[in-house]
Amino acid sequence: MTAAPQNSFSELYSAYAAGCIDPAFAMMLEAQSLIRADVRGSVAVSEMIAGNFLEAAPAARMSAGALERTLALIDALEVPVEIQRAAGKSAGDAINELLSLPEPVRSAALDAAGQQGWQMLGLGLKRLKLDVGSYMDVELYRIAAGSRIPRHSHGGNEFTMVLAGGFTDERGTYGPGDVSMNGPNDTHQPVADEDEVCYALAVRDGGLRFTGVMGMVQKLLGVR
Repeated sequence: MTAAPQNSFSELYSAYAAGCIDPAFAMMLEAQSLIRADVRGSVAVSEMIAGNFLEAAPAARMSAGALERTLALIDALEVPVEIQRAAGKSAGDAINELLSLPEPVRSAALDAAGQQGWQMLGLGLKRLKLDVGSYMDVELYRIAAGSRIPRHSHGGNEFTMVLAGGFTDERGTYGPGDVSMNGPNDTHQPVADEDEVCYALAVRDGGLRFTGVMGMVQKLLGVR
């Protein structure tokens, strides 16, 4: 499977514009829109349609101080770049790479790297678990140039978007902004491009199920 066609995510665009999308997919979509102009256009159309529906809806009364509270929350989310850089000093050697990632993944990654650090999964492969308030598993992968993720299947559905670099698996080749979709019946082994580190954001509702030796280790340790 190559990158999903644009209309595959029309429902996600609509849900995002309506403000009723899961935080994990909202982050993925916002990052993707910064990378790809076609996604920005689709999101803009969805937001325009949602805006028209909102204008036609009956007006609702706001509680006292609602506007001030909302503006305060927005200000709290707009963390200055200087603070992001300071918080990311403990992130390790990959700090400059993290700073180059699109928002809001960058902020979530800097926060996670500073609090818990990367988890080594193998030679050239690291994983960083992100907390974005979602019920789904949200993880950032760093795959060194030419390295690979061990062959695996999935306990549920998985959406993986390339943020930088690229990778190839049995279904196709993926570059920045491309999304790979896999379900419980899919088995694959992503391999990073030879000339560049690959950063990929994975959102899934089930764990990875490794095959071969890694699968046996996984079962012995009882981890995913």
